[in-house]
Amino acid sequence: MLKHNLPSTLAVVFLLLIWQFVCIIGLVPAYMLPSPVDVVWAFVSEWPLLWDHAMITLQEAFIGLFFGVCIGFVAAILMDRFDLLYKAFYPLLIITQTIPSVAIAPLLVLWFGYEMTPKIILIVISTFFPITVGLLEGLRSADRDAIALLRSMGATQWQIYRYIKLPSALPQFFSGLRIAAAYSVVGAVISEWLGGFGGLGVYMTRVKKAFAFDKMFAVIFLISAISLLLMALVELAERKCMPYRNLDKKN
Repeated sequence: MLKHNLPSTLAVVFLLLIWQFVCIIGLVPAYMLPSPVDVVWAFVSEWPLLWDHAMITLQEAFIGLFFGVCIGFVAAILMDRFDLLYKAFYPLLIITQTIPSVAIAPLLVLWFGYEMTPKIILIVISTFFPITVGLLEGLRSADRDAIALLRSMGATQWQIYRYIKLPSALPQFFSGLRIAAAYSVVGAVISEWLGGFGGLGVYMTRVKKAFAFDKMFAVIFLISAISLLLMALVELAERKCMPYRNLDKKN
């Protein structure tokens, strides 16, 4: 594990050292680019406030991700089961992803107010697409010979999904879930930019107006860390659900 992560760790350390050196020699003014040391101090000094805002953002992200996964899962099953639904709604799914989240968020705030509801809706819109597309591709790529064999043995649709389609679609599902987990945090922050009473997005707008760029970098790194943590949790769940994939990688 250490050998696997060593190159990326060294690359990050090297970039941080270059960043610190650029700030020390004054190549970029401090008010435009704070040094990594300043960012760390800002992170430590602001941690209680950052923690409170992070809890709000995480709550929104988890609720939105949960509903996004549920809606995406049901949509994928229905579009795989009924070809007419696939032809009717799959193009609409693509269209939903061509609309920028920043353009949707003000409308949601206008319609649903400044509470948590518009933020959760935006997160659902951002997360259900990778879940739906990934799972749908996995279901449609299931072994047709195995499906035909089960049908010849009198298996029901539920048994086909349980024993063939869903197990074969798990890798694509978890790939989509990793993307959706990252999107959930980004979607929450974007929605908080445009209206809200708390959250990391609200904190970012406040420190930006105060030109406190050391705090701005601190919250950016915190958002990245949260996204990476959620993706790591998804990877852990994938290993628990598909332990046989780990054996294949070792062999």
